[in-house]
Amino acid sequence: MNETIKNLIDRRSVRAYTEKAIPEEAMELILRAGTYAPSGLGRQPVVFVAVEKKEVRDRLSRMNAAIMGTDSDPFYGAPAVIVVLADRSVPTCLYDGTLAMGNLMTAAHSLGIDSCWIHRAKEEFDSPEGKALLEEWGIHGDYEGIGNCILGYRSCEYPEAKPRKEGTVIRI
Repeated sequence: MNETIKNLIDRRSVRAYTEKAIPEEAMELILRAGTYAPSGLGRQPVVFVAVEKKEVRDRLSRMNAAIMGTDSDPFYGAPAVIVVLADRSVPTCLYDGTLAMGNLMTAAHSLGIDSCWIHRAKEEFDSPEGKALLEEWGIHGDYEGIGNCILGYRSCEYPEAKPRKEGTVIRI
């Protein structure tokens, strides 16, 4: 089987991580893969914020947990988070950001790094605290939070794939 297809089929969302940091070279490759995701008319409206500083990662975790109504860590202990944002002025921003998230997770898997898409980034960055963070990070404009791509090395068994649903592929 082709290595690309194998990575797409074998990748799983992981929900338990060690504290081991992501090597710089790996993070650069993952981010680069994200920037090469397809986008409507090649507009590239997606911005990636790689968060590796523990205090900022923990702040994002607290913000996300508050939206969820819990005080647990929605990032499952992952040491790194890539926040994916997309320019709302681009009509395809949600789709473009979604494709970028897919590229990030597939690239991470190909490098032996685990990942999971954590939702509620929209609510995080629509909040006053989230808007203040964007300003602090030098991101100006109307950006929507697409997702938080958590990255790290699992501290659990690798998840099994759920059986594929019947009837989801129709060939004519």
